[in-house]
Amino acid sequence: MYLKKVDGPRQVTLPDGSVLSRADLPAPDTRRWVASRKALVVKAVLYGLISEADALERYALSEEEFALWRQAIETHGEKALRVTTIQKYRQL
Repeated sequence: MYLKKVDGPRQVTLPDGSVLSRADLPAPDTRRWVASRKALVVKAVLYGLISEADALERYALSEEEFALWRQAIETHGEKALRVTTIQKYRQL
């Protein structure tokens, strides 16, 4: 078995004890972004699995969009990434 050479770690341990690996990340051609997929990408960047630049390039995200995801998680938690919840928080 051969392993593809990648920059950075292959997996990281999150504060809750769970392990996040590169295999857990959404596919690069993902077009339907549900809250759980958004949260996985943000966690991967925050805990050093992939760099922010890699995430932006891999998923064709803008810096502003990723910053909104990160801010929503930091401010209100993962549930804030739901589309209906985003609309509610923007009204505040």
